[in-house]
Amino acid sequence: MSASLPRVLVLGLGNDILTDDAVGLRVVEAARECLAGDPDIEVKTTTEMGLALLDEVADRDCVVLVDSVQTGEAPPGKIHEIDSLELSRVLTTAPHFLGIGETLALGKMLGLAMPRNVRIIAIEVADPYTLGTKMPPAVEQAVAPAVERVTAQAHRFVKDLKPVG
Repeated sequence: MSASLPRVLVLGLGNDILTDDAVGLRVVEAARECLAGDPDIEVKTTTEMGLALLDEVADRDCVVLVDSVQTGEAPPGKIHEIDSLELSRVLTTAPHFLGIGETLALGKMLGLAMPRNVRIIAIEVADPYTLGTKMPPAVEQAVAPAVERVTAQAHRFVKDLKPVG
């Protein structure tokens, strides 16, 4: 674990020009102010996916990933919470966090220090592929409750990392 990196990373994934797909970026940007000042937490956004995420998550103890998801089984705006152990059972359309389980496993195989805890906060969307900057109301309304979940999870991770006593 590198001493220079905060132990918890809150990472928003998405594309800000693809309507609903921007929701992960929006949630994390909104959470930035709530998490400011905690030296154990870093807040970032990225449009990268797959193996490019190795650089972001390596050397972290815990990661909160925030992204859009399209399961086809829930209405837009529903907030899903998934841990990294559940990823193989989730059937979704989400270009960013699909493959994160494999990415974490590859990082371990390469000898990289991978986070021991990963929590994904995913907001159900209707259309993550259309060009545009305006999210539909149901997805927009999920931003504030998703921010609450993200900040609570980041603080839980920090608390769990603190030595007892």
